[in-house]
Amino acid sequence: MRKALTDKILILGVDGLDPRLTVKYVNKGLMPNLKKLIDLGAQREDLVMLGGQPTGTPPMWTTLATGAYPVTHGITCFHKQSKEDLDVMEYALDSRLCKAEQLWNVFAEAGKKTLVWHWPGSSWPPSSQNPNLHVVDGTSPGAPNMASAQVEGEIVLVASDKTEAVHFRAKAATDANVPCVITDLKPGSDFMPMSEEVKLLSQRHLILKETDGEMGLSDTPFDVVLSPIKDAKGWVAAPADAKEFTVLFSGGLIRRPSLILKNSQGIYDKVAIYKSKKEDTPVVVLDNDVFTREIIDESIKDDIHYIVNRNMRVLEIAEDGTYLKMWISAAMNIAEDSVWHPRYLYKLVTENVGYPTPTSMVGGADKALISKCMKANWDSSKDWQAAAMNLLIEKENYDVVFSHFHNIDLQSHMIVKHMKGNAKLSEADYAKFVEDVYVQTDEYIAEFLHLLDKNWTIFVISDHAAVCPEHGPHFIGDMLGVNVRVMQELGFTALKKDAAGNELPEIDWANTKAIANRANHIYLNIKGRDKYGIIDPKDQYEVEEEIMTALYGYKDKKTGHRVIAVALRNKDALLLGMGGPESGDIIYWTAEGYNYDHFDCLSTTLGYGDTSVSPIFIGAGPGLKKGFKTDRIIRQVDFAPTIAVLGGVRMPAQCEGAPVYQILSEEF
Repeated sequence: MRKALTDKILILGVDGLDPRLTVKYVNKGLMPNLKKLIDLGAQREDLVMLGGQPTGTPPMWTTLATGAYPVTHGITCFHKQSKEDLDVMEYALDSRLCKAEQLWNVFAEAGKKTLVWHWPGSSWPPSSQNPNLHVVDGTSPGAPNMASAQVEGEIVLVASDKTEAVHFRAKAATDANVPCVITDLKPGSDFMPMSEEVKLLSQRHLILKETDGEMGLSDTPFDVVLSPIKDAKGWVAAPADAKEFTVLFSGGLIRRPSLILKNSQGIYDKVAIYKSKKEDTPVVVLDNDVFTREIIDESIKDDIHYIVNRNMRVLEIAEDGTYLKMWISAAMNIAEDSVWHPRYLYKLVTENVGYPTPTSMVGGADKALISKCMKANWDSSKDWQAAAMNLLIEKENYDVVFSHFHNIDLQSHMIVKHMKGNAKLSEADYAKFVEDVYVQTDEYIAEFLHLLDKNWTIFVISDHAAVCPEHGPHFIGDMLGVNVRVMQELGFTALKKDAAGNELPEIDWANTKAIANRANHIYLNIKGRDKYGIIDPKDQYEVEEEIMTALYGYKDKKTGHRVIAVALRNKDALLLGMGGPESGDIIYWTAEGYNYDHFDCLSTTLGYGDTSVSPIFIGAGPGLKKGFKTDRIIRQVDFAPTIAVLGGVRMPAQCEGAPVYQILSEEF
């Protein structure tokens, strides 16, 4: 084993952290904690780490862990391509799909006690059974336990004295488009069970309109509860002037009678939620406009009863108690410890810090939902995660910690595309929302700076950032399914039609030469290889040429500019770290200004409002030069070998990068 340059290493991965915006906010004095780390450390002046391709979460976190390009480690998108069906994707957040060795296994093998905390790139299930390796989740990007413990989605409740009956409306609203009052529905007429979660393990999904793909993420629907407000009757412990309404959970399977309470000045300003009218003690009392964390109650999913934690906020109460609006977070099963290895870590954290917090994705165009609910919920996640990690670092005495926090990415998907403003909110509103998220991130980083005084070396890195495009995407490059429209317009993808000539959401394979599935991949429909193949294998080269020529000729009708930046054959995509058996026959990237938030972009892409898609690299502590700026281009594949050198261990077996020796305190 090599001589270590530091005894303790903490990697603070922040998904979506943009170096361009970070420099802007540091210079404005909004990120003083990160500035401290920068001033003490060694990195580029612009904080940029040259990103690999594609610019997405699972591939790039895997690259950061292995030092290998996607063509080598095999994770080439958020999903992987089905080997059976060209239009089917399969979930890629699975360490068993990774063909390259992860650095945390090297550290564990070398006797270094290592924690991998919610790293969404080839970390779960644990890729080594070495007792030195501890792993917490990594099955989905959002937050620890999100994929395994969430049993119910977010809810907005609206109660009014003008509403006649209680209704549950599954996935009925987006942003602020919540119906305030409904009076024309009979009780129970619109009742439906809670909609199923999206099945990520294997899915066939055609993107035919904006809301089908990434552009619809900020319009993610949430459940709505509508309730009448009446004078309280039949209660054991209700004040005489209280008003009652009903909260519905689990698609209406759980009913919680609730009271609106009046203060000493005669103003209604509190909500009390009860299990029944016979209870003396409420489940929770909520003050108006106060975010309340970790409310323990029940939920039902698939006929199974769970004890769950939720967060809540009353957004508005009319002073006379005739109207109420409140937000309720997703519900998390508090007994779920299956993605904690070893499992005692879950008990240690929950008994000392609390239960894993739910994530939030509401409010792409609503101020209150963005700031008072989504951001406030991520504040809760920030506090819980920092406390949990610091607890484990103290109690378990780790030598190396690989960690990830997803606050910027999920909030960015809701707001970054709107940075040029929209019909409802202004450009200044969105600039402030993004600024607030970066301040939140600085507060998170502050929770770990005390480790510098204990001789830890700390890195802040990201996998990618997110751009606000100048012109917007063109139905090509969406990671969430088959990009139909451009390929249809160019004559390569066809859809079936019914007897009346109406388009059906199904591929017409007999007339389809190729499809664009996932963010960057085009697959030819080849005889003998694909189920419905129509292209003779000997014609593959010429058809690829035809498709690439057509893509380069595809123009934005408003600007006349090309929409595609680069299109390469599989063998040529090796130049950008792509290609191989897990990539398409053609790999392409969209041109600057015509992007989704990320993934379809080249990693050098810039966007409106000082956004970029580049990842960040900052490091400080033992083993690194102090207050040093390097001109070296630091690539994502360089991260793992740099950490290996600092920690005194060998490089991962398939590592393709090189140590950033220019920033090291000792000659290498």
